[in-house]
Amino acid sequence: MKHSFVKSLSDKIIIVILILIVLTYFLFVFVPILAIFLRIEPSQVNAQLHNAGIIEAIKLSLFTAGASTLIAFVLAVPTAYFMATRNFPGKTILDTIIDLPIVLPPAVAGVALLYAFAPRGLLGPIFNRLGYILPGSTLAVIIAETFVASPFLLRSAKTGFEAMDKDVINSAKMLTSSRLRVFFTISLPMTMRAIISGTMMTWARALGEFGATLMFAGNLPGVTQTMPLAIYVFLYSDPLAGVMLSIILIAIAFGILITIKLIEQKRFRQKK
Repeated sequence: MKHSFVKSLSDKIIIVILILIVLTYFLFVFVPILAIFLRIEPSQVNAQLHNAGIIEAIKLSLFTAGASTLIAFVLAVPTAYFMATRNFPGKTILDTIIDLPIVLPPAVAGVALLYAFAPRGLLGPIFNRLGYILPGSTLAVIIAETFVASPFLLRSAKTGFEAMDKDVINSAKMLTSSRLRVFFTISLPMTMRAIISGTMMTWARALGEFGATLMFAGNLPGVTQTMPLAIYVFLYSDPLAGVMLSIILIAIAFGILITIKLIEQKRFRQKK
C-alpha cells in the first residue's frame, strides 16, 4: 500500500515537472511573438497596409518566392524521385551535398553564391558575356531563395517517394513499359501530400530568406528588397512598418504550418 502511494506521488510529480517544462517552452516561443503584436495599435494597421514601402516589399517577395518555389519544384521533385528509387556509388555524398543549404549559415550561403555568380566568380564571366550581372538584380534574389529553400521540398518529396507501396509500383510497371507513365499516374499521386507540404514549406522559407539574399543580391528597394530586408531597414527608419511586415510574415508562417499539419494528420488517418 505504501509502495503504491509513493509510486502514485512520484508519477504526479513527474507529470507536474513535465507540464512546467512544456509551459516554459511554449512561453519561450510565444512571448516574443506576442510582443511583436503588442507593438502596434489596431488603429494603425490600416495606415501601415497602405505604406508604399510595405506594398512594394510584399509584391517583390511574393514574386520572388513564387518563382523560386516553381524552380525548386522542377528541380527537386525529379531529383527526390531519383534519390529515393536508385542506389549508386556516392549516393550518400550527393545526398549530403544537396542537404547542405539547410544547415549552412546564411552568410556562408551568400558568400558561396557571390563566388559562383558574381562577375569575377566561377560562372560570372559566362553571364557577363550573355549580358547579365546577377548581384543587385531580382534574379539574384530568386537564385538565393532557391538555393536555401529547395532542399526542404527535396527532403519532403524524397520521404514521400521512399514511403510508396512498392507492390503497387511493381504491379504498375508490369502493366506498362513506360516509366514516365508510372511516375505521373502512380508515383506522383501517391506522394502528392508530401510534395504539397514540401512545396508550402519551400515557399515559406523563400519568403523569409534574409542572409543569403542580402549578401548576394543586396538591398535595393523595388529590386532586391524583400520583406525580411525591408524589416531590417524599417526597424531603424520606420519601426511601425517593420512591425507590420513582421506580423504579416508571422501570419503567413502560422497559416502554412497549420495547413501542413492538417495535411499530415489527414494522411496519418488514412494510413490507419
